Amino acid sequence: MNAQQLSQVKSYLSQRFGSANVELRPRKVQDSVEVYLNDEILGLLYIDDEDKDDISYDLNISILQQDLDDM
Repeated sequence: MNAQQLSQVKSYLSQRFGSANVELRPRKVQDSVEVYLNDEILGLLYIDDEDKDDISYDLNISILQQDLDDM
């Protein structure tokens, strides 16, 4: 993902989550970044840009049963 894409996605996620505390951190692989909310990992964001005219992003969030039990 390039800098412009990262900026756009970060702005979108900040608006959708209602928080300016969204952070996108790079990974070793180029097709994804880690998404953090309030300094806690939320999930992985992947880009699908095989078709340059139809780019999409996929946010994968894992929820552990342990986290639900702690609520």
